[in-house]
Amino acid sequence: MFTGLVQHLGKITSIAHEPPGVRLAVHAGPLAQGVQIGDSICTNGCCLSVVQTEGDTLEFQLGPETLQRTNLGTSKVGDRVNLERSLTLQNRLDGHLVTGHIDGLGILKEKIQEADWVTCQFTGPKNLLAQLAAKGSIAVDGVSLTVVDVNETSFSVALIPHTLRNTTLGELAVGDEVNLETDLLSKYVCRWLEARS
Repeated sequence: MFTGLVQHLGKITSIAHEPPGVRLAVHAGPLAQGVQIGDSICTNGCCLSVVQTEGDTLEFQLGPETLQRTNLGTSKVGDRVNLERSLTLQNRLDGHLVTGHIDGLGILKEKIQEADWVTCQFTGPKNLLAQLAAKGSIAVDGVSLTVVDVNETSFSVALIPHTLRNTTLGELAVGDEVNLETDLLSKYVCRWLEARS
């Protein structure tokens, strides 16, 4: 489990093909300290297991499911990624509960600059948008955000200067794909309602 609060901006240093998947190496800076093989690292919102460590670099193996269902499948060497280590029972929960299991992909439809803030509007799969509510939570590329507004085709979030500086969301351009994970509680409520009807 994660909080959706990015701890470090990593950089992809290599992508090696290991059919049917790939091995992804990420320079993780100080976040790599103390990381052990098998640890879970939220990488652009996707929970990945560390398979090798070397200094400040962490390596992960991504299977076909991860490559198809997340934007990590189109990542390139040099791309930056949001990184967060998994929670311990001693951590404060300052964001919201994030599992690192990506529900689907969204696309940045509009980016509105308002002084130092940016409002982003994303399109997404209809079934995921049905799980969102204004003032509810969503993880976008692993970043815990509050939904400003939502309709049948899109939702919007407001990004403060800190988020723009310290996550990959500040680098997004219209048309870019993002990983989406809806709030865990809303998933269960929607599933319960479906089962009743």
